[in-house]
Amino acid sequence: MPQLDRQDDVFILDLGDAENRFHPDWIASVDAALGEVERAEGARALVTTATGKFFSNGLDLEWLAANGERYREYVVSVHALLARLLELPVISVAALQGHTFAAGAMLALAHDFRVMRADRGFWCLPEAEIGIPFTPGMSSLIQARLTPQAAHEAMTTARRYGGEDAAAAAIVDVAVAEDAVRSTAVGIAAAHAGKAGATLGTIKSRMYSSTVDLLRDPERLLG
Repeated sequence: MPQLDRQDDVFILDLGDAENRFHPDWIASVDAALGEVERAEGARALVTTATGKFFSNGLDLEWLAANGERYREYVVSVHALLARLLELPVISVAALQGHTFAAGAMLALAHDFRVMRADRGFWCLPEAEIGIPFTPGMSSLIQARLTPQAAHEAMTTARRYGGEDAAAAAIVDVAVAEDAVRSTAVGIAAAHAGKAGATLGTIKSRMYSSTVDLLRDPERLLG
């Protein structure tokens, strides 16, 4: 399960050491961690990372198949998590040490900055291949955070981007060696920790107001 620690002014949220899929308990744990970061006072920033082969492999499709009657509730909770992170009143950095797929890739995009391992691991939106269309809120998030060219290619072709290719497409800000992923992310976060607070939160909320509105509107889950 996710664990939140603090290194000076930087909170470090470790999503776990498995596939880190969006199980309801996992979502609740991440949401609680974000709440702790929000409630903290003074200079602070957030780095989200994981341990092992995966950053996150996306939605928990096995749980969803067994709990189909809770589909709407589940998607609402996923959307709410993405929206909360997108407008979090601190600078956030995703440290992508492993595979980052589907909703996990969207979670990474909801951060302000992204650092990815250069030599192994992929960032991918596989929805076109697996037959699951993006919700309006998810489409808006992706298109708000990527260039039109990158969003179109990633969404329509399900391309798997390695670290260097992801950096070239501006999907991530920098690709570095495996042993530098977390430290680079912490360095970026620490440099902006003093900006945390209501003003930053307002700026981000207004920048992404249309996306946040879609993600938070349960009546527009599917358009």
